[in-house]
Amino acid sequence: MLGSGPQAVQAADWPRAGFDRIVAINNAWRIRPDWDDAIFPWDFPEDRRPIAGPDQRLITQEDFVPAQNALGGFLYAGGTMAFTTAYWILHTLKPRVIAAYGCDMHYPATGPTHFYGTGTPDPLRADITLRSLEAKSARFRILAAMAGCAAVNLSEGPSRLVWPRAMLQGLAELRLQPFNTELAAQALARERALNYHSPSGRYWEEADRFDLAQIDALDALWLAANQPAP
Repeated sequence: MLGSGPQAVQAADWPRAGFDRIVAINNAWRIRPDWDDAIFPWDFPEDRRPIAGPDQRLITQEDFVPAQNALGGFLYAGGTMAFTTAYWILHTLKPRVIAAYGCDMHYPATGPTHFYGTGTPDPLRADITLRSLEAKSARFRILAAMAGCAAVNLSEGPSRLVWPRAMLQGLAELRLQPFNTELAAQALARERALNYHSPSGRYWEEADRFDLAQIDALDALWLAANQPAP
């Protein structure tokens, strides 16, 4: 899963043999031509969108909104393209490993924020789904593990992802890391009780019905569940 972080250009020289699929988020399709899936939202500028080759696919909201809804929806899963892409991959491709690179959602105060220079830090916008990027990444890691998939981060620098770090060498031997199954079950039960679903994916149009305190409490529970039981 290739994002647009400043270091993402290093992936241009990586051997293809270690990956079954390369999923590029937004502008990341420019990094290497052999991507399999390019994913972007409805408001991604037309002039920045790639032209798909014979074995390549363009993934839009018609594809990723149902996938994310199937795994909890935007209020629980997070409203960034990094999380949306991860859920689409998990739901649609059903991989054994999801390895993220350039998806750290960390933006320095000076210098480039993206591999192409300075972009708009999407995860830093005032949004009800992004109150804790760490909690949203913990939720995904746990749900992926429940599905038999290891979610790891190939980046080396600061990151808001709480996924375990990994290296290119050894991805094939990765094993699932433990989490607190009791707290994860409690978090899923709380989600069902809250019923904060927005099937259209346009959750901002009905934000008044969501309680921030409940979302914060749920985020705290997912963060606690990310650590194995003592």
